[in-house]
Amino acid sequence: MKDPVDAAEGTDEIAPTMLLVDDDDIFRRRLSRSMERRGFEVSAAADYDEAINLAMAQPPEMAVVDLRLPRKNGLELVRDLLEIEPTIRVVMLTGYGSIDTAVDATRLGAVNFIQKPADADDILAAFDRGEKPPLSESDIDYDAPSLARVEWEHINRVLADCGGNISEAARRLGIHRRTLQRKLNAKPPSE
Repeated sequence: MKDPVDAAEGTDEIAPTMLLVDDDDIFRRRLSRSMERRGFEVSAAADYDEAINLAMAQPPEMAVVDLRLPRKNGLELVRDLLEIEPTIRVVMLTGYGSIDTAVDATRLGAVNFIQKPADADDILAAFDRGEKPPLSESDIDYDAPSLARVEWEHINRVLADCGGNISEAARRLGIHRRTLQRKLNAKPPSE
């Protein structure tokens, strides 16, 4: 990947364009400033609709998309951004990553998938890694997480969706509140 800082320093060169989509205002503003300091022309959106409007007005070269957005999720946004601009390169961000979601994101066209917290350097490295040819299945040495680990991640994802309300999370999970509290008090299972 061409170094965006070098591109921005030349007077004839146009800064690469990047769309940042995250509903966390503080994270979005900080990441925007960091990317601008690295020579990118940044536009930022808090949700799906705002991102689509920005992309239709001026299709970006790159996009950083949070998985969890209000109303429509980041996977839908990746799909629709690629319909608007087929050459866009997208990195998916999430605080609640799973292997299935990462696979879904790459199948939809994302070049990479990384977990939060991520800074500008992590994201740019993810774009660089996404430029390399994909590995074949025989090249991948993958150890599946244990069922206990997957359950623990799911419980914590549902709890976060409920704003930390244990009673509501237990209702959504279909388990008793005390059972959920025991599971939350237990040490997280290892990978």
